[in-house]
Amino acid sequence: MTDEEIDYSDIPPLTEAFFEKATLRIPANQARNLVQLEPDMMTWFQAQSSDYKALINLILRRHIEANRDTVPPANS
Repeated sequence: MTDEEIDYSDIPPLTEAFFEKATLRIPANQARNLVQLEPDMMTWFQAQSSDYKALINLILRRHIEANRDTVPPANS
């Protein structure tokens, strides 16, 4: 089925009132966390890809997988 074949007649339009009441819900497995990066690190990641957030996530995941059996350092 193509986009042109979809019948939208039974779907109400999205009005300003809808968006005023709408709530953004982020799935638990995609919870947002704030991580502070040093400016030069952020600049480097942004220069690598427009999807730099996914790149940061990928690099962190690979690091964790490579060091899964390593005991993390104690909190300082």
